[in-house]
Amino acid sequence: MNKTLPAHKEVGPKRYRETSGLYYEDFEVGDTFEHRPGRTITDADNIWMTLLTMNVQPVHFDAAYAAKTEWKKMLVDSTLTFSLLTGMSVRTVSAKVVANLGWDKVKASHPVFAGDTLYAESSVLSKRESKSRPTQGIVTVFTRGLNQDGIEVMSFERTMLIYKQGHSPEVAANY
Repeated sequence: MNKTLPAHKEVGPKRYRETSGLYYEDFEVGDTFEHRPGRTITDADNIWMTLLTMNVQPVHFDAAYAAKTEWKKMLVDSTLTFSLLTGMSVRTVSAKVVANLGWDKVKASHPVFAGDTLYAESSVLSKRESKSRPTQGIVTVFTRGLNQDGIEVMSFERTMLIYKQGHSPEVAANY
């Protein structure tokens, strides 16, 4: 079946590239969405994240220290990687979110360094209508982050409460 999703381009069987958000009804278990654009991480991104989060691990901001580690250079703070991958997925999987309900099974599977470009993709794992909120549903996705070489650097599951069609604030606000 060749379905059409609002503002999405089909790039393969059950695979779509995003340009805007989805309502609860638009999600189908098994669909995978490629999130674009990618994002190249800089040293400044990494250092700012460590400063903002008060992360005192010197491998993220002290080049002389990092040079003496097995990596021989500064590692990108994994919370930056996590934040970027979550942010990349917003236009599709949570642009119509009521609330994030949780992140589970977070795995940092490969080091990330300044100069790496990250891409994300999310696959729909499950969905169900909310028992207590008839205008909303619960969707869980599995998000993977890949570097420029196609190596998975991080993955996680994310569960969200999503508006159903006709019930989001954007409808009332003519957004």
